[in-house]
Amino acid sequence: MIRLAKFRYALLALFTLSVALQSPVDASVSTFGTGLNQFEMTFVEIGNPGNDADPRRYGTPQGSVAYAYQLGKYEVSRDMITKYNANFGTNNGQAIDMGSMWRYGGTRDAMPATEVSWNEAARFVNWLNTSQGYQAAYNFTTSGVNDNIALWSPDQAWQQGGENLFRHKDAHYWLPSMDEWYKAAYYDPSSGNYFEYPTASNTAPVGVASGDGTGTNGNNEAVFFQYWDSGPADITQAGGLSAYGIMGMGGNVWEWDETTSDLNNDYAGNTRGVRGGYWNSSSFDLRSSTYRISGSAHSGGLNIGFRVASLSDSVNVVPEPGSVLVWGLLGLAGVFVGRKWLRK
Repeated sequence: MIRLAKFRYALLALFTLSVALQSPVDASVSTFGTGLNQFEMTFVEIGNPGNDADPRRYGTPQGSVAYAYQLGKYEVSRDMITKYNANFGTNNGQAIDMGSMWRYGGTRDAMPATEVSWNEAARFVNWLNTSQGYQAAYNFTTSGVNDNIALWSPDQAWQQGGENLFRHKDAHYWLPSMDEWYKAAYYDPSSGNYFEYPTASNTAPVGVASGDGTGTNGNNEAVFFQYWDSGPADITQAGGLSAYGIMGMGGNVWEWDETTSDLNNDYAGNTRGVRGGYWNSSSFDLRSSTYRISGSAHSGGLNIGFRVASLSDSVNVVPEPGSVLVWGLLGLAGVFVGRKWLRK
């Protein structure tokens, strides 16, 4: 009994260490492209399916999602778009042209991809799917990179949580819907409530030019309230994390969502939602209670970017370094204790 108790204490200590070392959630890493034009995207699990919508959102409840899914931990970078062009876009007449940022902090590969229209972002997402053998998310029936999509038929359309004629039911990657984006930014899975800011806080974050939430301000920092000509931070330095562990959902750059301004997704010509604020915003734009703005699917902006959502895929989750270390320690602990028992 004494030996068993010691073993339990050892496991408890290692489990406590695992909590300290792991990031808020495990992340999966997907690789796209080939050769020198290969890149990785990190996705974070957004669980708690069937959560309630934010009760503070009178008139347009937001944040309720009936299923688990994943969301990109970081915004899509300029480097990812450049490599999409090299792998597919340029040779197929669907190259995405990003605006130069030389006047706004300089044009760097690790900056978020901006001046990308909703239609172009959807083209990029379709290639993420088809390059890995999945069904395209969006129904483009013409070849222009900035052409509007067509609707899927009801038997082809996404039906989880309600019919969505924009998204195919078998897509693996897509642009996050209004509710998927809102939940990942503001929902607190530990309490079932919603935060006011996407840094897991009800207090306005500190505005910084760049940071990852581990500096003197702690997690409650975001890239906002900066000079217009300073431009956005690199995608891995875009501020503190949401409760789920998503970076930069407040500030840095506005982000497209999939949903139309009237919330119906039944007419491709409607404007799409944009959310989260950008580097020159006040804290008002970062709040969950702030209205959702919209923009034309044909237009981009130097301060508008996007991120990608995907199916929940726990089978292929690649633990981040902290959890790899912990489970290695647990395995060693089991071997050590087992050998000790054998010697006895």
